[in-house]
Amino acid sequence: MIRWLLIGAAAFIAGWGNVFSADTAQANQQASATLLSIGDGDTIRVQQGQQRITVRLACIDAPEMAQAPYGEQARSYLQSRLKIGSKVNLLSQTVDRYGRTVAEVIGEVNLNLAMVEDGMAFAYRKFLGHCDEKAYLDAEFRANRRRYGVWKVPGGITRPWDFRRSRRSSGSAADSRSVPGGRRYRCSEIGSYALAQELLRQGHSYLDGNGDGEACESLRP
Repeated sequence: MIRWLLIGAAAFIAGWGNVFSADTAQANQQASATLLSIGDGDTIRVQQGQQRITVRLACIDAPEMAQAPYGEQARSYLQSRLKIGSKVNLLSQTVDRYGRTVAEVIGEVNLNLAMVEDGMAFAYRKFLGHCDEKAYLDAEFRANRRRYGVWKVPGGITRPWDFRRSRRSSGSAADSRSVPGGRRYRCSEIGSYALAQELLRQGHSYLDGNGDGEACESLRP
């Protein structure tokens, strides 16, 4: 009898240990940060401890800035919901190939989900696995039904991922050596974020590797 009681007690403690570990793991994914700037509808810059990091909003895809007027509307919406200097919580998922932290951004509400709910972004189906997929798809359905934002156009505007793909295809079809001044630059040799943006405006589009309208994000102060 004593032996079985000891086994039961051990199982009970182990069970609580598993719950504690799961809660701890979830808590470790959350981090507080201070908003520094907003790049576009799905990219922000924050101060986290001693680090300044670029955050890509997870599980959504907002219109590119070149998709006028929707790109600017998405950024303006995000600016209206997030004030510079405000505190946010980041539910981090991963770091993408551009070195950005991919996360859900939580202020007074889940900003990622709010962007979709109000028609300022699409649910990014390719990357919904780490979010509440049903919540995002339901939010998109409601935005579509109400004709909010990107859904004012029947069926919705060109999806940002399709827009980027078409731009890349067009760029590769052109002579890659036909750049202003006949010279191609690397971000590492430019050395200045402001200069990188000026070169982008001059036509050095290859500096915007992810097609989000911002050159050499790694140079951001």
